[in-house]
Amino acid sequence: MASLVDFLVTVAAVELLGSWYVMGIVLGTVSGGITHFSLGRTWVFHSENSSVLPQAVRYFIIWNGSLLLNAAGVFVITHYGGLNYIISKVITSVLVGSGYNYVMHKRFVFR
Repeated sequence: MASLVDFLVTVAAVELLGSWYVMGIVLGTVSGGITHFSLGRTWVFHSENSSVLPQAVRYFIIWNGSLLLNAAGVFVITHYGGLNYIISKVITSVLVGSGYNYVMHKRFVFR
């Protein structure tokens, strides 16, 4: 769900609002991050019994890394690889999502 929100906001920002694709990535990542924290806390990691504030702080720390990795990854693949930003976003999202986000959320945020 969070990835869907992320992609929809990204594409809408770029295609409908005419934003630079990196700004669209940032807006999409922010929107997806808010969605992910809300859903991940209760549905994915079942940690609704823990205090929300410490989780939110830990999430924000990890999410900043994710934002940086996503924006940089899409920029590098699009700018230097010549691929469309949507294809670059798919590639980057899979790599960051499985190699960084899931691991860090499971071990650090929603432990």
